Amino acid sequence: MATLAQLTALLGEPRFNWSDPAPWTALETELGVEFPSDFREFTDAYGSIEVNSQLYLMHPAPHLLHDLGSFISKDLELWRDEDMAEYLPGPAGPHPGGLLPVATATTGEAVFLQVPEAPSSPWRVVVQEFDSPSWTRYEMTFGEWLLAYLKGRDVTLCSRDRAPDGPSYAFLP
Repeated sequence: MATLAQLTALLGEPRFNWSDPAPWTALETELGVEFPSDFREFTDAYGSIEVNSQLYLMHPAPHLLHDLGSFISKDLELWRDEDMAEYLPGPAGPHPGGLLPVATATTGEAVFLQVPEAPSSPWRVVVQEFDSPSWTRYEMTFGEWLLAYLKGRDVTLCSRDRAPDGPSYAFLP
């Protein structure tokens, strides 16, 4: 499994460093699902950011303009619409096998965490290309997927043209 140290080595030192679990507790209680630890650890370290001028990741802190809870709520509404549901490999939502939208990209992709079917099963990443009916499920954790992205590997989002000088991030306004 990819570690925060591996991600930090590529992306640079985090400056958000959130330590209060209350926003996670509230969001997880609302959704009825506990997010994977690597996703929580990364977003607690970095906050709501734009990576490589392409990928938007959010933290659940309610005082942020771009907070994860609001994003998930709006996107679940979008992806549950019958016209949009056909573009995913399964239903959107916080149930076993369901897809939780957690990120988006300027290049038209939506990134989902797939809730495990069983408590012992791992979370997976699904990327949907918004401008087409195609999607890809990655048999990797969020941290592994993000590490592959930061290394310029093809994980549906391609960052080489967006990060010619290497990975970078900026806080979302």
